[in-house]
Amino acid sequence: MTTGVGAFLETNPLRAGLTRERAAGPCSVVIFGASGDLTRRKLVPALYNLHLDRLLPAGFALVGVARRPLSDSAFAGAIRDGIVRHSRRPLDLDLWKEMAPRISYVPATFEDAEGYRRLADHLARLDRERGTGGSRLFYLATPPSAYPTIVKNLALAGLSRPGAGGSFARVVVEKPFGRDLATARTLNAEVNAAFDERDVFRIDHYLGKETVQNLMVFRFGNAIFEPLWGREHVDHVQIAVAETLGVEGRGEYFEEAGIVRDIVQNHMFQLLCLTAMEPPVSLRPDAIRDEKVKVLRALRPVPAERALEESVRGRYGAGASGGSPVPAYLEEPGVAPGSRTETYAALRVLVDNWRWAGVPFYLRAGKRLPKRVTEIALTFRHVPHRLFAGAGASPNANTLALRIQPDEGITLRFDSKVPGPEPRIQPVAMDFRYGTSFGQEPPEAYERLLLDAILGDSTLFIRRDEVEASWGWIDAIEAGWAASDAAPAAYPAGSWGPAESDALIERDGRSWRRL
Repeated sequence: MTTGVGAFLETNPLRAGLTRERAAGPCSVVIFGASGDLTRRKLVPALYNLHLDRLLPAGFALVGVARRPLSDSAFAGAIRDGIVRHSRRPLDLDLWKEMAPRISYVPATFEDAEGYRRLADHLARLDRERGTGGSRLFYLATPPSAYPTIVKNLALAGLSRPGAGGSFARVVVEKPFGRDLATARTLNAEVNAAFDERDVFRIDHYLGKETVQNLMVFRFGNAIFEPLWGREHVDHVQIAVAETLGVEGRGEYFEEAGIVRDIVQNHMFQLLCLTAMEPPVSLRPDAIRDEKVKVLRALRPVPAERALEESVRGRYGAGASGGSPVPAYLEEPGVAPGSRTETYAALRVLVDNWRWAGVPFYLRAGKRLPKRVTEIALTFRHVPHRLFAGAGASPNANTLALRIQPDEGITLRFDSKVPGPEPRIQPVAMDFRYGTSFGQEPPEAYERLLLDAILGDSTLFIRRDEVEASWGWIDAIEAGWAASDAAPAAYPAGSWGPAESDALIERDGRSWRRL
């Protein structure tokens, strides 16, 4: 029985070839950290949905690697449970019967050289029995401290280089990629000692979201927007990543990261790059990534001694979330009593190039805020002469907001006359929503990114020089904070952050958008 996209293609010949041309070739996907939360909640549902859409080949195998002693059938059962609990679409029993025999498990610690030899033998057997063709995608769903050990042992076992016949060996590395410029450079050197740079896929799941991917189409595929996209028409840009959750039992991890390392250096800087970049010369992966690196290199450096002027760090105290009381960050499990880790950050960033000279980018990210929302918003300059200033209300600045999550879409806000004899003006909005416009739920980010990694398309992944350029800017902010005796500014859980954040943007005569 054919289901999902396969059935749609067969019944609609006008769509033939539009999806299946992205189908992957034979390969094995090997997940290190296969018993972890990322595998269960994101990776397994993504692979299942790719299988549901017939985007995985017949010659496909999924191999889990972790230290827990599990049989193939027990691991397959855990995979099935992850699909049932977390897939955006329900489990199709017929398709599961096709997928289950392709799942296997190799118990091993990340340090165990013998475990990698067993993995190599296991993959060779899959090549023979499952037709996986010698191609392997290794996914490191592990703590970052394990990355060097895993890639080194993959190289020692002869698994990090492509085999014969056009096969591939690729590695996907999760964030955070380093914790500063020095550690990022060291990690890059360790990974590149095992894998060629073209085979390294540094993943940021934000780049798999539909609105993020649509940003380039919106800018460079429509004649009416790109001419307005710069200093002549844009007053300022705001990028926000707001979360209602706290650290959710990850206190020890968050103590090492903080919101800047966890969100700003990766997710937010990627959104900044895609917003500020120039049109690429083509859609080739390196052409796009070249333009993103140019943006990062154009960021005006902030000397460490001025970090407190150009940024604000905050930390949530006790308060309420979703109508229920929640503890302060310092009361969370795993958080040190004298912690100075930030759970909120606001930054004023300037891009010193021809397009954006003088246009500030205001970034804010935080935990325990009132809403879960991620958006990019361009606020345009006021009209040069306010003809309608007395028409019942002050004219509002036009804004263009791209909502990344939830309810992915785009909103354009402008002023309009209210019907009636009086010349009254009121802001109105034109909304585009993916769900209502296309009549289907967009795929999860990991679906697109996993498929791209299998296909070898690195467009939505982060290049080595991109990682290092972003850390170079962030390091000065972190150094300025470290040199200060001041603790992070307090804000109650459930509020929009500390008052100091409002002061950062208000000193420029602007204010944060209402999200």
